[in-house]
Amino acid sequence: MGWFKNMVIRLLKITPAVDRKITIKEPLSFQGNVLKNQIWYRGDPSEIEQFFKQAGIDDVSKARFWASVPQDRVRKIHSGIVQIVIDRFKDIVLADLDDISLGEDSKDNKPTPLKDLWDEIAKDNDFEEILGQAIQGALAAGDGAFKLSVDPAVSEYPVIEFFEADSVDYVYKRGRLQEIFFYTNYPVGNKEYRLQETYGKGYVNYKLFSEDGKEVPLNTLSETKNLVDVAFLGDFIMGIPLKIFSSSKWKGRGKALFDSKTDDIDALDEIISQWLDAVRSGRVKRYIPDDLCPRNPETGELLPPNPFDNQYVKIGSSLAEDNKSKIDVSQPTIAYEAYRESYAGWLDLVLQGIISPATLGIDLKKTDNAESQREKEKVTLYTRGQIINALNKVIPQLVAAVMMAYDTMRSVAPGEYKASVKFGEYAAPGFDTVVEVVGKAKTYGIMSTEKCVDELYGDTMTDEEKAEEVTRIKAENSMNTEEPLINREEDEDPEDGDLNE
Repeated sequence: MGWFKNMVIRLLKITPAVDRKITIKEPLSFQGNVLKNQIWYRGDPSEIEQFFKQAGIDDVSKARFWASVPQDRVRKIHSGIVQIVIDRFKDIVLADLDDISLGEDSKDNKPTPLKDLWDEIAKDNDFEEILGQAIQGALAAGDGAFKLSVDPAVSEYPVIEFFEADSVDYVYKRGRLQEIFFYTNYPVGNKEYRLQETYGKGYVNYKLFSEDGKEVPLNTLSETKNLVDVAFLGDFIMGIPLKIFSSSKWKGRGKALFDSKTDDIDALDEIISQWLDAVRSGRVKRYIPDDLCPRNPETGELLPPNPFDNQYVKIGSSLAEDNKSKIDVSQPTIAYEAYRESYAGWLDLVLQGIISPATLGIDLKKTDNAESQREKEKVTLYTRGQIINALNKVIPQLVAAVMMAYDTMRSVAPGEYKASVKFGEYAAPGFDTVVEVVGKAKTYGIMSTEKCVDELYGDTMTDEEKAEEVTRIKAENSMNTEEPLINREEDEDPEDGDLNE
């Protein structure tokens, strides 16, 4: 077929494309992108405007609502949806965290010594609060890492801290984590120093850098003068990275929850700001003749109008003979329905693929029934599932690292620890629904009494209480059951028991 291909090329006069080098300049670096996501989460309109005005170096960035520079002052409003969604996911996950177990549980359901020790360490560090900060930081900034510190002056247990994406860096070798860099800034007067803590397998090193990137002695600052490099037993790192979503732009780093929603959030804020501007401009206007305009009673000067309590338009007085000066009042029509539909549409785009509006208590469609609302919750379940999967990997590693660090504090060879975490179900059905479903299963004979009690009461009852409940149910059922009667013919002889034909 080569001759046919050559003939088609000659007939159509197809000129082969020439490879050209295309250069694309990223608008933001990794640190700049992390700062953008953190600014979105903070939700301060003043900070958002300052950031986008300074970061707008290309036509797309300069055309955004937050980067615009109007001739007149315009009130810019941020919806705050980023902070609301991230905080809700944090609350959902923490509420579903049931238990963290360490080692084998005892047969009589009593805590083991390792479990008691972990509970003490978790209480000392306020672990639930730190875990909430970690979830919030990873969703807002992209990723982060837990850092374990040994400071007997602060606590007899390892100290757990969380550093967000702008304060950590990682070193990988063939996909395996080798080192974690933790950065802490120390402002001193007009200068700023940065402490770099290198956490590797069996060691912790410290370096202090000045603003120009040059290394300086640790004793330059009072906060770092007592730091010395440490080597400890055990082939583990006293730091655990947390990454929920993976970034497609920066390999090995995480992706923030709203990282790809910048334009959608910007458009939503523009709709809200425009809506308020229309409401403000749509206030009642008074057209007052010059001779009736409000004046200062002492000087006779006109009182300046303002858009809130003294807004009017001055018109010239008529000199007609029969004219009577009067004040005309008018108010423009505001398209509330159009703004509402635009707001609902852009809000739907912002939340698309992240969370259901029903989870946030937003009912964008009043005609939806309960089943439709539950279907919308599925996108929330997907996102929650990814967060849970990440925590199911990270929390056991963190607990094991904490226990090994505690062994190191006691000058004991680190042991091997296996931890597990248990999360409950999200949006579990109500008790009445469970009773209905379990009752049907029991009626059909496909579920035992023991299983029915377990499904109904779950963790609200102990095993002993469930066993007692099963015994009571079986006893009541046996009392209510009558013995079956033997069917006899009416002409049966009661004396000899023979049946007469």
